[in-house]
Amino acid sequence: MANPGYGKRSAPDQRPRTNHDFAHLPPREAAIAAYVDRLPDGADISVKTLAKQLPYGQCALRTALNNLQRAGHLRRGREHLAVDSGGSRWITRSWFSRTARDDDWWAAFTRGDVPRESQEPPDRPRSTRSRAHILLAALGRTAPVLSLSQADCAELAPLLADWFARGATDEAVLHALTTGLPTPVHHPAALVRNRLTTKLPPEPAQPPRPPLRLLECAKCGTPGRPESLPGGICGACRGERAPARPHTSLSPSAVRARVAGIRAAMDERRERTHV
Repeated sequence: MANPGYGKRSAPDQRPRTNHDFAHLPPREAAIAAYVDRLPDGADISVKTLAKQLPYGQCALRTALNNLQRAGHLRRGREHLAVDSGGSRWITRSWFSRTARDDDWWAAFTRGDVPRESQEPPDRPRSTRSRAHILLAALGRTAPVLSLSQADCAELAPLLADWFARGATDEAVLHALTTGLPTPVHHPAALVRNRLTTKLPPEPAQPPRPPLRLLECAKCGTPGRPESLPGGICGACRGERAPARPHTSLSPSAVRARVAGIRAAMDERRERTHV
């Protein structure tokens, strides 16, 4: 493990682990990625530490980690955090994502504005019914007296969607809808509507502001905006030349005018000093 506050940090909203998460990578990079993926947050994933655990030298590991960065699985940077004493400091971070992310995703991550992604594998067919509709349609399996029709589910789904928007789990919804049912239940849809309305949980508290984050070049460590670090590499390390500044020269008359202006300002300052 790294020192407290350092080490690996898992990126949010990753898909469930499978045996094919890194099949698109070369064998060496896939093996290293699989090893890092299974390490807990806070683990030391520096080149020196990984070289002690894996059958690769530091040079090979450094190259492999850079390749993982280009593939969207890794980013290095800094995070600005508050400390217990009331101040703040910049912490070195290494963010790892089992799910490969593109540059736009990492840029949004540094801003704390990351869209949630589907947790279903990309090759799994998507259902055309919403989560709320599916839960309502299956409600009769838990409480047969609450069996609903197709029309009932379509009408009540928007009410249940409000629950999910406020962070309610499927288990919490089922508990609220099925606990303490009257005997008999004459109108299942009316009872479900009433409970979805009267037992709606409160809106969640305002989430804390995300910390300030900066990404760094994987090779030279220079911090920069995500847009200037495609693949986690800065332009200089990619071999790009900085645009030359246009050379502007003043004409002799412009030089004389500027000198005259400076002298006039100095003379005016002397006069104010003597007054």
